[in-house]
Amino acid sequence: MNIKRFYAVFKARNIEFFRDRSSLGWNLIFPVLLLIGFSVIFSGDGRPAYKVGIINSVTEGKAQAESVQDSFKNIRFIDYINYDTVELANKKLSHHTIDLVIDVSTSQYWVNNESSKSYLVEKILNVPLKNYIRLETVGKEIRYIDWVLPGILGMNMMFSCLFGVGYVIVRYRKNAVLKRLKATPLSAFEFVSAQLLSRLFIVIFISTVVYSGCNFLFDFLMIGSYFDLIIIGMLGAFCLISLGLLVASRSKSEELIGGLLNLTSWPMMMLSGVWFSLEGAPSALKTVADFLPLTHLVAGARQIITEGATLGDISYHVTSLLVMSAIFLSLGAYFFSWNTER
Repeated sequence: MNIKRFYAVFKARNIEFFRDRSSLGWNLIFPVLLLIGFSVIFSGDGRPAYKVGIINSVTEGKAQAESVQDSFKNIRFIDYINYDTVELANKKLSHHTIDLVIDVSTSQYWVNNESSKSYLVEKILNVPLKNYIRLETVGKEIRYIDWVLPGILGMNMMFSCLFGVGYVIVRYRKNAVLKRLKATPLSAFEFVSAQLLSRLFIVIFISTVVYSGCNFLFDFLMIGSYFDLIIIGMLGAFCLISLGLLVASRSKSEELIGGLLNLTSWPMMMLSGVWFSLEGAPSALKTVADFLPLTHLVAGARQIITEGATLGDISYHVTSLLVMSAIFLSLGAYFFSWNTER
């Protein structure tokens, strides 16, 4: 790789983006408007449904869990979520993600005295739980604005990565810019690398500015490390940019690339936990979500922010993003075409 040629393309792309004030302004204002809107809409107590975690770490426990659910079946507006360990369930309870935890194998249940929902669920289930031992869990409630923050930032990064790369590559190809660049000493690897790192720099810069600015307004919760958050953000952005390069690797039509990018982005926006938790969702839906890069970006960032997780704790999400990035980048480089001809 020739560093001078690489840097020239990298610099040119950054200048092109920052001179487009409408695009720059939209990338800065859109996530702020979403955060303000959700802070107003969800400033109350949230959804009315209650969630009860049931521990079924042993086979007998699973059978008992089913019988417990059967005994509660006439009680509406309660969702039952199975957990393998008490520790995981209690962590969810301490963060007010669920409202009560029942361990059917030890005849114990936990409540969060700082949660109004936990108090109400205990009263509702008072008769079925009369033979259980009552235990307590404490923890600070996580505001919806704190919970949804990683999703909004991740969604903004997704659109910036996919459309910012996809449309640019197709426009260059359609306007014969790529054809002219092919006649220069610039290699495909240098061009693609410069586009990738340029967009990565832009996305991280925009996300940092948005987070820092909104933090003065909302005083976001941050339990984990900012360094870990930046790392998972960079990995997620890199993966999404690689996906954008793959989608735009051969397309020559702006109409077609728009449809392909929408087809790529909408499933991620709906199934990646951006707006709502996938706790208790069908296993098939969770399996599909695991194949989406935004799922691992949002889940990893959310665990760092709300649970204080480290990169080691979210190694599954880190590994998934690295593997997906390698696959997308390899396929994108293989199918990449300079010309408008198929």
